[in-house]
Amino acid sequence: MKDRVFAANLALPDAGLVKLTWGNVSEINREAGLIVIKPSGVPYDQMKICDMVVTDLDGKILEDGLKPSSDLATHVELYKAFNEINSVVHTHSKNAVMWAQAGRGIPAYGTTHADTFYGVVPCTRQLTSEEVASAYELGTGKVIVETFKEKIIDPLAVPGVLVYGHGPFTWGETPKKAVENSIVLDEIAEMASMTEAVNHEVLPIPQYLLDKHYFRKHGANAYYGQKEK
Repeated sequence: MKDRVFAANLALPDAGLVKLTWGNVSEINREAGLIVIKPSGVPYDQMKICDMVVTDLDGKILEDGLKPSSDLATHVELYKAFNEINSVVHTHSKNAVMWAQAGRGIPAYGTTHADTFYGVVPCTRQLTSEEVASAYELGTGKVIVETFKEKIIDPLAVPGVLVYGHGPFTWGETPKKAVENSIVLDEIAEMASMTEAVNHEVLPIPQYLLDKHYFRKHGANAYYGQKEK
């Protein structure tokens, strides 16, 4: 787990999603009762595999070492609410943050979006001053879960979210897949911004095209790519 989480964290600056120390990746193993996450504030070029922080499923640190990411409580809350996910990624990638700061979800304007996200990537409501003051990172996780419940969104079909005024979180079956979803999210955020600049009256793609592109890659009848040996 430490190897995978370390590699996934290093993939963030390599993909241009992170500057300085603005990001983190975690992985959960529910059977073993463990979460592994990036340490807080450690520069990527100085980070080592042994620096990855191990906690229990409630975020209690299990090994002596560095402090975990300050976003740990958000990750824990997502793992508790979304039982099917095994990894969470948070970045401050520029294009996704622009939409988060605008308080807008990202519409599905094209098939690049539809290949990964089955519909709008939602933006949460703004956290209240009480939520920020009392337990900010926990409140961030709770407002993400609240958004998916209120909008009746399947977190596996839409593996990402924008937190109002903050930035994106994505998730997946593995750390590698969760990072991939972050890469796609930032790309479609940029595409959506430029699409609206070209045509401010643009509409989302029709449902039948969204369905075609999403389900050719996902679900029982998916046919994109090669069969696993």
